[in-house]
Amino acid sequence: MAKRYKVGIIGCGIGKSHMEEGYFPHSDKYEVAVLCDLDEVRLNAVADEFGVKTRSRLSDEVMAMDDIDIIDICTPPATHTKLILQALAAGKHVVCEKPLTGSLAEVDEVRRAEQTAKGVLMPIFQYRYGEGVAQARHIIESGLAGKPYAGTTETFWKRTADYYDNPWRGRWATELGGVLMTHAIHLHDMLTYLMGPVERVFARTATRVNAIEVEDCVSASILMQNGALVSATCTLGSQEEISRLRLAFENVTFESVHSAYSPGDGPWQIIPANEEIGLKIAELVKEMPSIGRRFNGQMAAFYETLEKGERPPVTSDDAHRSLELLTAIYHSNDTNSDVALPITQAHPKYKSWRP
Repeated sequence: MAKRYKVGIIGCGIGKSHMEEGYFPHSDKYEVAVLCDLDEVRLNAVADEFGVKTRSRLSDEVMAMDDIDIIDICTPPATHTKLILQALAAGKHVVCEKPLTGSLAEVDEVRRAEQTAKGVLMPIFQYRYGEGVAQARHIIESGLAGKPYAGTTETFWKRTADYYDNPWRGRWATELGGVLMTHAIHLHDMLTYLMGPVERVFARTATRVNAIEVEDCVSASILMQNGALVSATCTLGSQEEISRLRLAFENVTFESVHSAYSPGDGPWQIIPANEEIGLKIAELVKEMPSIGRRFNGQMAAFYETLEKGERPPVTSDDAHRSLELLTAIYHSNDTNSDVALPITQAHPKYKSWRP
C-alpha cells in the first residue's frame, strides 16, 4: 500500500499556498499534520481554515516529532539554511521555498549534508509545472526544436511601499536580495530548465521604485553554454504585471502565457518553422499525460520520486544553478564586468553575494 506522508509546515504565509494547491489536492498522498508560525494569530487562522489540529510556535518542536515525515520550510529567506540542516539531521525529508540558501557556500554545505542524510531535499520551483512549460521541454528534449538562437525573459511586476511595510522584506540581511531573489528567480529558473546552463553574464541592477536596500530593477545580457543569447529584464514598477518567456530555436519559437504568477500554464504559443515541423510537434505532444500546475504539479512529482526512491524532481543542483546566476549578476553590476560561470570557491562572492 502506498505511503501517506505526514507533513509539518513551518511558516504559514506561502505555506498556506503549499497546502491549498499542493498537499490538499493530493490528500491520498499527504497529510498536513502540524503547522508552525511565530505569529499566533496567523497560525490559528490558517490552521482553523484547513482543519489542522496540531500547532506550534517553535520549529524545534516540529523537528522533534517522530511521526512527521516531511518538513516544509516557508520562512523568510535568511532562516532557510539553518532549518534545512536541522531537518536533514533529524532524518526528515525537506521541502524548502526559494531561495534555498543565502550563498553558494551554503548551498554546498547543504549538498554535503544531503550525502549522509536519511531524507531527501526538494527546493520549490513551482513555475516549472504546467501544460505549457511541459510541452516546450518535451519538444526541446526530443531534438525537434533544433539549434537554440536567442531568448528574452521579462518579470514585470508591481510592488509598492505597503508590500515592504514588513520586518524582513527589502533588507539584505533578511530577504537576501530584491527582484532577482524574490520575484525573477522563477522565470530565470524556467530559462535554464529549458535552455540549459549559463556561460557568461553582463548585468546592471538598480533601486528605482521603492525606498529599500535591495534592487528592484535589473537588466542582464546572458550567454548560454549552447551559444544562445538571452536578455533578462525585471522590475517591480510595472503598471501591468506579466511574466513572459520567449525562446527562439531553429525549428520553433516558444512564448509563454503572460500570467505573472503561473507562466508555466498552457497554452503557450508554439510557432513551428513550417507545416512539416508543426505536424511533428502536434504528434509529439498529443499523447503527453496531463500535468498539474504550480505546487500541485510539483508535489505530485515529489511523491512519485519518494515512492520510487529516486532523486526529487527539483534538486539542490537546480538551486545552485539558480543562485549561481544571481551571484554572477550581482558581481557583474558591482564590477561593471562580464562574468564567467561557474562561480568557484575562490570567487569573491562565493561566500555571499550581499554587499
